[in-house]
Formats: sequence, structure tokens, C-alpha cells
Amino acid sequence: MKKVGFGIIGLGVIAETHFIAIENNENCEFIAAFDAVEGKAKAFCERHGKGKAYDDLESFLSDSEIEAITIATPSGYHLEPALAAIKHKKHVIIEKPMEITPEREAMIIDAAKKEGVYVTGVFQSRFYDAPQLIKKAIEENRFGRLTLCDAQVKWFRSQEYYDSGAWRGTWKVDGGGALMNQSIHAIDLLQWFCGKAEEVQAFTATLAHERIEVEDTGVAVVKFKNGALGVIEGSTSVYPGFLKKIEICGTEGSVVLEEESLKVWSFKNERPEDAQIRERFENMTKAGGGASDPKAINTLGHEKQFNDFASAIIEKREPAVSAESASEAVKIITAIYESSKSGKVVKV
Repeated sequence: MKKVGFGIIGLGVIAETHFIAIENNENCEFIAAFDAVEGKAKAFCERHGKGKAYDDLESFLSDSEIEAITIATPSGYHLEPALAAIKHKKHVIIEKPMEITPEREAMIIDAAKKEGVYVTGVFQSRFYDAPQLIKKAIEENRFGRLTLCDAQVKWFRSQEYYDSGAWRGTWKVDGGGALMNQSIHAIDLLQWFCGKAEEVQAFTATLAHERIEVEDTGVAVVKFKNGALGVIEGSTSVYPGFLKKIEICGTEGSVVLEEESLKVWSFKNERPEDAQIRERFENMTKAGGGASDPKAINTLGHEKQFNDFASAIIEKREPAVSAESASEAVKIITAIYESSKSGKVVKV
């Protein structure tokens, strides 16, 4: 079986998840690691007992064994390595968000099209079973007309979390706070389920933390292009932190997704498999997600997405999460920030 050789850029916490995702896929192979901090790549490779270490980006990108690059740097540092990798004809998978503004994401998308390589953003929540079931039910029109579609991410992060890195909580590098970083997966799922957002009106605030520029609490009302309405709540200010929740409601059915488990699965026109679906998730062990600990997020979704991305490269097809699709959440979030600043309804 053909394997896609991967190189990792940026060797922080999320790089460990990317490494595991590569190692746990038969069609992926870890080749090398790069970090501009001297010795960091060497330590990473020695810790894992494999891979070539680079601290020179040009040499790293010129490695012919590397077919795909995964970018795990802080959010606002995604653009430059992504463009450099694309210029070297490497396929690129970028940890969420792909970048911190729609304009910077568009530069990545345009460059990939020009060079004929695949790019995707990591939105691993789409790959779990429950979201896949919801998406299928929407495509089969089981909800009737979608009416109310909400996302709640009531999480907690300590002051120490923000103090642990000078880039945390900054507009320049983090690109935003609780919405851009912690809530983005729920917002991505919401737009993936409901379609593109049309306009938002929002409030954001910093209520529980010091020495950060960005919000730790935000709420927004959303109008989707299909007419459905919704509410987005995102925070890192809610102790002790709760599992993320998404509610999709329509004229003929409603579901409630809590983390990766279905808590409600109810349709006007019941099908035989519906009882089996409810039973399957009824006793499912609750995942902690990242409600209070960013290190508690499991790697299964990443593994599924890396498998799809490698398969897309081998099969010469678009990945399941296209670069364009991966850019939608940032469009919504930056519109929320604009609305909060201006006090007006903002088009997405």
C-alpha cells in the first residue's frame, strides 16, 4: 500500500497529536520535523525514535521524501510556512484555523490552486460518527425546514493557560479568543450542518481573565442563508467547563449533539434504525473534550481526517474538508468580532 510521507512544522502540543494521527494510519508515514528553534526538531525526533530533524526550512521543504506538510504552529503563523510548502509542491494540512482572517486564508487557497496541490484545515469533529449521522439526516431532508440551530461551547481556561505563552490571547497570533480558538470546531460543525451564514449580530467581552487582548466570552445571533436562525455561545470563563453542545432543530425533527455523543435523536417520521441509533449513543462514555483541559482532546478525529487527506493525495481527489469549506468558520467568527466592535448587524 502506498504511503504518503509527512513532515511536521511547529513542534508544540498539537504536533504530538499530528504525530499520533500519522503513526496510526497505514497510508501515512512520518518523515521529518522542522522547528526554527535550534534543537527542538532533534529533541522531537529523538523522543519518538524516528524522523529527520531540520531547523532550516528550505532544506526541510526540499526533502524529496516529504509529500505532505502538516502545520502545527500558532494560528497567526500558518500563512508563511503554508505558502512556502505550497511553492515546493507539497500538499498541506493545517491545524485550525487555517489562518486568522479570511484574506489570509484566501491567499493559501489561491496559492494551492495555482500550484495544483491539496490543502485542508483540521476540523476533525466532522469525522466522528454522530456528526456524520446528522449530516446524512440533513441531506435526506429528515429535519424538514431547519429553524433553530445553536452551538454552545461553555469551557474554562485558567489564567495560567493564557500566561503560558506570550502569543496566547493576542489578536496578532491567536486571532481571537474563546470564539476563534475554543469554539471554532462547534462553529464549523454548525455551518457544515446548516449551510453558509448570511449575517450576525454579536457581543463579546473579557470577563474572567487578565493580560489578554481578546474575548473570553461571546454570544452571537446568526441568520443562515437558508433562513434558519441560531445562537452561538463561546467562552473560556465558565467554571468548571461543560461539554460542547450543538442543537439542530427543524419542522420535522431535532437532534442534540453533546461532544461526540447524540443526546437527542427525534424525527416526526420514525425509521427502524432510529431506535438503534439512540440505543447506541445512550450508554456511550462521555468524552471530556477540551472543556477544562486543552490536553484532554482525543486523537481519533485527527486520525480519521489524516487518513482521508492521505487517501485524497493517493487517489488524486479533493479531501473531504476542502480548503474553501475549512475557511467558512473564520468568516463567521471575524464577522462576529466586527459586529461586536460596531454594534451593528454584519454580513458574513
